[in-house]
Amino acid sequence: DFAYEVSRAIAACEGALLIVDASQGIQAQTLANLYLAMEHDLEIIPVLNKIDLPIADVATVTEELVELLGVEEEEIIKISAKTGENVTDVLDAIVDRVPAPHSEHDETRALIFDSHYDPYRGVISLARLFDGELKKGDSVRAMGSEEHFELLEVGCYSPKPTALPVLATGEVGYVIAGLKDIEALRVGDTVTRVQEPASEPLPGYAKALPTVFSGLYPTEGDDFERLRDALSKLQLNDSALFFEPENSRMGFGFRCGFLGLLHMEIIQERLEREFDLDLIASSPSVKYEVVVEGEVVEVTNPSELPEIFDEIREPIVRATVICPKDYVGAVMGLCHERRGVSVGMEYISTRRVQLTYDLPLAEIITDFFDAMKSRTKGYASYDYEPLGYEPSDLVKVEVLVSGDIVDALSIIVHRDKAYHRGRALVEKLKELIPRQQFEVPVQATMGKRVIARETVRAYRKDVTAKCYGGDITRKRKLLEQQKKGKRRMKQVGSVEIPQEAFLAALRI
Repeated sequence: DFAYEVSRAIAACEGALLIVDASQGIQAQTLANLYLAMEHDLEIIPVLNKIDLPIADVATVTEELVELLGVEEEEIIKISAKTGENVTDVLDAIVDRVPAPHSEHDETRALIFDSHYDPYRGVISLARLFDGELKKGDSVRAMGSEEHFELLEVGCYSPKPTALPVLATGEVGYVIAGLKDIEALRVGDTVTRVQEPASEPLPGYAKALPTVFSGLYPTEGDDFERLRDALSKLQLNDSALFFEPENSRMGFGFRCGFLGLLHMEIIQERLEREFDLDLIASSPSVKYEVVVEGEVVEVTNPSELPEIFDEIREPIVRATVICPKDYVGAVMGLCHERRGVSVGMEYISTRRVQLTYDLPLAEIITDFFDAMKSRTKGYASYDYEPLGYEPSDLVKVEVLVSGDIVDALSIIVHRDKAYHRGRALVEKLKELIPRQQFEVPVQATMGKRVIARETVRAYRKDVTAKCYGGDITRKRKLLEQQKKGKRRMKQVGSVEIPQEAFLAALRI
């Protein structure tokens, strides 16, 4: 989820420490971040940590690093951060191996690699000076947004913010211009001086785009504005967060975009903990591309999927899984269950295997990681990167309660899984929807066809209890009157779905 955070730091560095746990070995995230650093030509210093642990396998992990990086064993620094053993060697290696920053241009160019919002000082941007210098009072321009402003303060963190007279080439620090809009100086933008403008901006990196979408709704309708304010404040410090108002059967809320499921969980937890909000989150979904009469439409909410379309495409990712060789079969079985296509398999050591699969993003954003950990007893790790969109046979499954569509429970699934997901939804809702004075049908539909149905039985009063013997027609008359009353109630009655029913259904 937070690969873009790593890329922002890498853009401002000349070197990186590759720290590997001696007890666990190389993980999937290790490879992903290593390749990212190598793409930016960073000097890599391999470090083996936790060598003091009784279960540390120093020899095997060292062999893995030698094969991965193509370095000599002597270049790998073996340390224990806990005891302090050989930590000074790491500091010496940073000084000796990481190249000093150098300037290739006379004009001032600074890369904004992070920013946050201070309620008193406005936007505080972290910058790396690649060329020239910046000082207090300089008139500068953001080359991306074309905004002009004057620097009120420049400085560095050591570790507290410390104002400096000037930031010179190669230095990393902060700049404050009193901006109230974080979009005026976006992450990845290049800042240059107005008097001596640069001819071209620094090569930045792509803006983080949301890949997972979910609706957030307050349990109390009066908290809608509080939720809006809370999301706005979080967005000031997290430019990857996206939200827009939305209305559904769960009430007024916001459709939010996240970098992944972990990002979504963190945002929801912060909203509940820091802003004291009680929230309901709808089932997470991904962004689909739908071709309608030759035009491509992006769909993030299942309820927005057109009834008629030419083609639907879903996002595909390339997942890298590293696990012990004993669990290769379990991991391959899980990936095939999630519609995965095998790309390759490689032994990175005598005991550990790297599997590569192309998987639909929708299949891994919910419980894929939990299922993989369960099948491998916690020994597997995985990471993924987006590949693009591919056509797929996807359908929308809608849930109807008493004939009314419940938008919040609509899902987009592969046609082969539509029946099983629909059946699971209606069975769960049957258990959780309270009984009424009339029967409540709960249906799952695919297009115009009902694929699953359950009925919440009605309460029934024993209207014949007062009849003691006598003609049977008297009992029939009372029963017919009861049936007519039930039919009238069914026509005008409405069903309130409790919030716990939504929560339970969304976990399926």
